[in-house]
Amino acid sequence: MIENKIKTLRKAAKVSTMQDSDKIWCVIAGNEDMVNTIAYESILDKDRVSILFREHVTSRESFVTKKFDFIMLHGDTDKIRDLSLISKENGGAYLKIAPYYAREESNLILIVGPEDNIKKFLGDIEKSSVEASFILEDKTTGFIDSDVYITKWMPMFIRNITDPLFKMADVALSTVLISSDEKNINKIKEIADLNKIFVIRFKDVIKEE
Repeated sequence: MIENKIKTLRKAAKVSTMQDSDKIWCVIAGNEDMVNTIAYESILDKDRVSILFREHVTSRESFVTKKFDFIMLHGDTDKIRDLSLISKENGGAYLKIAPYYAREESNLILIVGPEDNIKKFLGDIEKSSVEASFILEDKTTGFIDSDVYITKWMPMFIRNITDPLFKMADVALSTVLISSDEKNINKIKEIADLNKIFVIRFKDVIKEE
């Protein structure tokens, strides 16, 4: 674990030396309204930033349906910084991925999901003895949308009582960037599916771009 932290600090030092003119990737995640704002600002300045893809994710666990959006961008460092500030001001999570990571890490894997699911996923990775390097992480400071679907069929006066009980714990979102050897990719995807989180292999995104 200490060695991983030292590696991360060394990478951060190298990344900090990149010129402002470099283009970088960025993943921004949060509720639908916030991601709509990011998409709108990106479209208005499409000469400086491009939208690689956007996903709307809905997952159902117990009595709660969790809903969130995330978007992946590629563009000028200054523009990406502006968009990441909008994300942070509105409670979103973001990861800025510098060209250094794309060059030095052959198997970057982006993971997005509710914070508790991400924690469980990382714990399962460790228990399964799958070697993976932790690189970057961010989490929402606002909460994603959630519905308690069991109460939808109840009379309104009962819903007014039960909804707050089910919604005592709001849902935060985490974004994580890891890397691993090619031989571990399928196992990582399998563990991610079990934990109901979204996984993207970074080099697949670059190929599409």
